[in-house]
Amino acid sequence: MPVPSAAQPVSWLANLKNDLFGGLTAAVVALPLALAFGVASGAGAIAGLYGAIAVGFFAAVFGGTPAQVSGPTGPMTVVMGAIVAQYAGNLPEAFTIVMFGGLIQIGFGAMGLGRYIAYTPVSVISGFMTGIGVIIIVIQVLPLAGLPTAGGPVASVAAWHGLARAANWHALAVGALSLAIVLGWPAAVRRFIPSPLAALVIATLAAVFLFPDAPRLGEIPTGLPSLVIPVLDPGEMPRILQAGFILAMLGSIDSLLTSLIADQITRTRHDSDRELIGQGIGNVAAGLIGGLPGAGATMRTVVNVRAGGRSPLSGAIHAVVLAAVVLGLAPLAEPVPHAALAGILIKVGWDIIDWGFLRRAHRAPREEVLVMAITLVLTVFVDLITAVAVGIILASFVTARWIGKEEIRAIERVSIKDEGRIDAAEREVIRRAEGRIVLYRFAGSFSYASARELARVVAIDPQNEVIVLDFSDAGKIDLTAALAIEELVATVRRGGNKVVIAGLSNAALKALERLKALDQIPAYKRFETRRQALDYAAKLPRR
Repeated sequence: MPVPSAAQPVSWLANLKNDLFGGLTAAVVALPLALAFGVASGAGAIAGLYGAIAVGFFAAVFGGTPAQVSGPTGPMTVVMGAIVAQYAGNLPEAFTIVMFGGLIQIGFGAMGLGRYIAYTPVSVISGFMTGIGVIIIVIQVLPLAGLPTAGGPVASVAAWHGLARAANWHALAVGALSLAIVLGWPAAVRRFIPSPLAALVIATLAAVFLFPDAPRLGEIPTGLPSLVIPVLDPGEMPRILQAGFILAMLGSIDSLLTSLIADQITRTRHDSDRELIGQGIGNVAAGLIGGLPGAGATMRTVVNVRAGGRSPLSGAIHAVVLAAVVLGLAPLAEPVPHAALAGILIKVGWDIIDWGFLRRAHRAPREEVLVMAITLVLTVFVDLITAVAVGIILASFVTARWIGKEEIRAIERVSIKDEGRIDAAEREVIRRAEGRIVLYRFAGSFSYASARELARVVAIDPQNEVIVLDFSDAGKIDLTAALAIEELVATVRRGGNKVVIAGLSNAALKALERLKALDQIPAYKRFETRRQALDYAAKLPRR
């Protein structure tokens, strides 16, 4: 079945029964993850639930991926954890950042940037996703052992010294049990009882009856959340906007990657810009009620689709079910041990690591592996925005280098042996010139850098008296191409060679003349056809 060429409207009621079941199943998976992400962020378990409700509902209603289920994710939680640590004494300011992140996402969607965010280089995405996975695993080692978190990954590793003496062995047993369940839960059972829920329930029961000394969540607020009033301190705005931009970028990339997965499973096509607007509205709502920021969640989306969910109704139902839990069943989560959530999160971190890229690293181009490694290291040891910025810049250099090589390959030096490139009469003209005439055929686009490289190659052979540049198959001539042609002609002429041009279309010729890129080539040295140019070149006197 072919994938539609554009996003198609989806009826909310056409698949009602399956959407109800899909939403309920997704909520069962989302509950333990929301609790775990809330605790890991430092904002509390209830913040994870509020975020799952707000982002889950509004992203479903206003988003552009019908079957997608959204909520707090590992990458967003890592960033939010750093924000909460920075604004520990002023959580309203931290949630103001979440609101601004949502507003920036809405701006991305309104400006039509969704399709471009999807072009983020794979090496950069792999690097920061793997870095985030490493951060989650490293930070959760201490809670797994019944100890409080120590901050970022570096501080956490430093706190491992003496871990064996300080560990709470009851918590460690609970955490190990939780981790073993999420790692080894049978696939046959997973469809009916998701492994995170199984780990949460079984590890909690073990803590209640066998390991009572394991630290627990304790009291969780119930009822409706209080509205958070945005903090608009002018002195803090630069930092708020910077952190909001990080959340917006990460949430957008995370969501659109999940949208692509949903497309593959459901054989539909999402609307990237609408998806960003929906995610942005959800994150604004999450910030207003003190919830974690979120994004499209791969595991919850896949579970929803496999359970039959196809329309936005399934994502909205998932949020409504979680809201019912918060309103009436939150006390049931109070005995949940921190170590059980840590075990679940370590598995989440493990899954976020891009093992597919790592397994192929020894076969991948070295430049891309280097970009991935640098992005990973900067994510873990510096911060995400630095990692992504540096990664994209390095990836751009790699791409530019590759494009330059491809452009040089597309500029062919045509010889008399190339029967498919030129006809017999043209080959005869080149043969009689005895090396004086060199024909270069341009195909596709070319840049300033590739023109300079070609000029260097041409200048190596002193026998090249006349250079014929054939643009019959060239692509569009823009400013970059015009400057490239001008540089090429100037460099060749400085070497004492003559230049003849052939095959420029009327549009290309007008563009070059408007940009004054052909001032060095008189009109009588410009020809419509390659044969005319070669005949003229053959008549030029020898040096």
